[in-house]
Amino acid sequence: MTEENLISILALQKASLIGDLTAKKLINHCGSAEAIFKEKSTHLLKINGIGQAHINSLKNKTIFNLAEDELKFIKKNNLKYWYYKNIDYPNKLKHCIDAPILLFYSGNINLNSPKIISVVGTRNLTNNGKYFCEKLIEELSLVNPIIISGFAYGTDICAQKSAIKNNLQTIGCLAHGLNQIYPKVHKKYVKQVEANGGFVTDFWSIDEPERNNFLKRNRIIAGLSEATIVIESAKKGGSLVTADIANSYNREVFAVPGRANDELSEGCNNLIKHQKAQLITCAADIIYHLNWSVETTAKKVIQPQLFVELSDIENTVFSFLSQQEKTHLDAISIACKLPIYQLSSTLLNLELKGLIRALPGKQFQSI
Repeated sequence: MTEENLISILALQKASLIGDLTAKKLINHCGSAEAIFKEKSTHLLKINGIGQAHINSLKNKTIFNLAEDELKFIKKNNLKYWYYKNIDYPNKLKHCIDAPILLFYSGNINLNSPKIISVVGTRNLTNNGKYFCEKLIEELSLVNPIIISGFAYGTDICAQKSAIKNNLQTIGCLAHGLNQIYPKVHKKYVKQVEANGGFVTDFWSIDEPERNNFLKRNRIIAGLSEATIVIESAKKGGSLVTADIANSYNREVFAVPGRANDELSEGCNNLIKHQKAQLITCAADIIYHLNWSVETTAKKVIQPQLFVELSDIENTVFSFLSQQEKTHLDAISIACKLPIYQLSSTLLNLELKGLIRALPGKQFQSI
């Protein structure tokens, strides 16, 4: 990308009334951001949805002054970025209509894995919520997913610290430029996150962590992910916004249920009640619903153990599979008279004990 075109892209980002949707419309029509500013106003006005107010914002010379200053910051700090027209732009974001035209990042991010999930929730995480979050990510480590969150207090930082503890890549999505960290107390985790993933943002160095920025960045958290998991949430909260955005992108949403009178479970319970999220109680639920294979992505070699202690349900399922070649999940459920949610957890436990393996197509066999 030429320096001139990058400046034009930056100027487009700072033009008032020109959001990502309108910017893409203009770029697609003119061929490049640079060409937009060279196009005659009369031609631009023929584009559906473009009015004189848009033209006036594009003619504001201030946006180019700001763009040149930001380019100096980018060059000085050797910032990396993805442009939505380039092949290296995150694939999942390409399918989101309002994804940013330019996304900055730092660290060692590798988004080639198809297994990417976001973990969100309240900033006032309870002890139960913290335990569930840590346990969930520990169990999910078997399938080696990328963990995305907002690097904020509570659920966010718990999920990202748990990812690092389990040697998983984790990405923090920021509501401000890469030249600062909010909250400041989380600066001590920056190097760890960048060593195990990194940070992304569509905000500039001059952008402060304002409330609206947090809501805006939620589209990136949802858009980068195959699924969004809400751990705990009150009746209103940013994590519910992320869940709504994920639903609008036709992505999976999962929520952890809680007691009816728990304030920090009200949001999750409402998501489930209104069928905006699927109920989960363990990692096996996510692995099952997303049809993830444990066998092909396991980071650890699981050896069959001798004299393994099994619960009555585990023994029933293992005994059945020992007499079969390979069997579909539904067939196991019928034969063992177990509901899917209970069977999924049991099958994962048997896998972890090295007694069975998961096969493509939701099939399982004993080892």
